[in-house]
Amino acid sequence: MPDPALIATAEAPSSVGNVATGFDVLGHTLEGPKDRVRVERIEDGEVRLRSVTGVLTELPPEVAQNTALRALDALRIAHRLPFGFEVDVVKGIPLGSGMGGSAASAVAALVAANALLETPLRASELYPFALEGEAAASGGRHGDNVGPMLIGGLALATEDRLIRLPVPKGLTCVVVHPHLVLETRTAREALVMPYAISDFVPQSAGLAQMLVGLFTGNPDSLRAGLRDVLVEPRRAHLIPGFKGVKDAAMDEGALGASISGGGPSVFAWFADRGTAERSAPSMQRAFGRAGFDSDVYISPVDGPKASVIA
Repeated sequence: MPDPALIATAEAPSSVGNVATGFDVLGHTLEGPKDRVRVERIEDGEVRLRSVTGVLTELPPEVAQNTALRALDALRIAHRLPFGFEVDVVKGIPLGSGMGGSAASAVAALVAANALLETPLRASELYPFALEGEAAASGGRHGDNVGPMLIGGLALATEDRLIRLPVPKGLTCVVVHPHLVLETRTAREALVMPYAISDFVPQSAGLAQMLVGLFTGNPDSLRAGLRDVLVEPRRAHLIPGFKGVKDAAMDEGALGASISGGGPSVFAWFADRGTAERSAPSMQRAFGRAGFDSDVYISPVDGPKASVIA
């Protein structure tokens, strides 16, 4: 049997990317589905996929196209490691769900591999490699999913900075995931047409209001920050029933609601868990009226981070 000291397993949580006004730079984790990755050090100086199980059983075996392999290969090359890694992935987060499924595989792989290094790296030092892994799925180095998975909670994740943000006590998220796949690249294609510069003013104002609301706990600022005038209008048509789900959340007292990541999941923020739990069934019924079964997850916005479990 392999030496246990050469093997580690880690889990990474699901997430809400963008959080309305924070396209590609703001995200938070969820108590919900997770990806689990087992990483073994191998003498060969390469990174390879051994198995995929869980909610899907196939992932690209090519390093450039697999988020976990690409992240580990970037780590191996940057630190000139004299060994490679063999990877087993247990997918708990569906791909194309808008819940960070691609990112979670990359982050779980990195956290597991980091435990096998002689001198483990800090989360901020793993971040560039997680960004490289994310690029395998989305085509760009976007930190709104991998960032919060590495440090937990709600994060501002630019290409060169990763900052955990304060979260007002009790702030709770409901995510409704319809049984529908919306590929990340398809969702991004909806955004290729140019925007007028004037469109960015209200979006920037919303992001500023979001940050003010987080630091002060002001619910009115949070409401103003949960209004996406750039991305949501161009993606809403890709999600059957989206308007009904959002309206249901707002009618039940949500601070705001929008598309989770690239969709098709929809998220809403509530000031407390009790209101979130009472509101979740209405959101789920709205997707049912559109013809889709769905799963519901209720989580603190200040959610968990990736961690080694074995």
